[in-house]
Amino acid sequence: MKHLLSSADLTRDDVRTLLGTAAEMHEVQRRDVKKLPTLRGRTVINLFFEDSTRTRSSFEIAGKWMSADTINITGKGSSASKGESLRDTVRTIDAMAVDCVVIRHMASGAAHQVAQWVDASVVNAGDGTHEHPTQALLDAYTMEQRLGDLAGRRVAIVGDLTHSRVFRSNAITLRTLGADVTLCAPPTLMPSGIRPWAEADGMHLTDDLDAVLAAGPDAVMMLRVQRERMSGGFFPTPREYTVGFGLTRERLRTLVAANPDAVVCHPGPMNRGLEISADAADAAQSLVLDQVSAGVAVRMAVLYHLLAGEEDSP
Repeated sequence: MKHLLSSADLTRDDVRTLLGTAAEMHEVQRRDVKKLPTLRGRTVINLFFEDSTRTRSSFEIAGKWMSADTINITGKGSSASKGESLRDTVRTIDAMAVDCVVIRHMASGAAHQVAQWVDASVVNAGDGTHEHPTQALLDAYTMEQRLGDLAGRRVAIVGDLTHSRVFRSNAITLRTLGADVTLCAPPTLMPSGIRPWAEADGMHLTDDLDAVLAAGPDAVMMLRVQRERMSGGFFPTPREYTVGFGLTRERLRTLVAANPDAVVCHPGPMNRGLEISADAADAAQSLVLDQVSAGVAVRMAVLYHLLAGEEDSP
């Protein structure tokens, strides 16, 4: 594996291999000394043109725990802020003989383009509203830790689908693992042209969250309302969105009554009180912090398979 650009590039065997390695890497997090020599001598650049806490920090920790030389570069701290093109920026970095570029960019398709410009491995850490493959891997890993094999499990993805790269990668990865996926959103936040894709991949579409929860899915993933990407009125008021599509205390009760073993996920950051209530975010069913913990292990696994392969064992 040279790059990780899209969840669609991963076969079921690829996903199973990465999640298996992540389970081994997760054991490292439980050690007193969290250090492996696996990537000693390798250089990883985290190039983030958008703000990030979880993704950038977990990639940095993942690299350092495997002894890689990890360097963070932000858009504001790079020559891009002086008008340099993305191509010139990444080719300059590549000329320094780095081994991997982890990139987040506001333009969909940016990671694919960068992979054509550099010799280094490229990891897509989120490109516009397109994809976020490592987030999908860590979400699948987290759900499997609680639910077991996801084949045949029912997973509902709820919220702002139009602006969510997380939804796209999750839908692909969950279907790759055999999960039954339901997509729930207000009509204004259903992506244009989604129906043919959903029908082709066996996903269900609905705008009735209460019916989805009453059916007792095994997992419910709430998506952040991405107001920074919205240029128009996608819903009348925040209150009306919560009434129609928020995971409120009452809706959590409905979910648990229908399926006591159900879990709640959110990729973060959360808009508490908008798409998810504090009661749901902090409930025993919530895997939000488990997702954060899994993020380091999964990103260690990705870097390992990109940069070490079979040369070392975790």
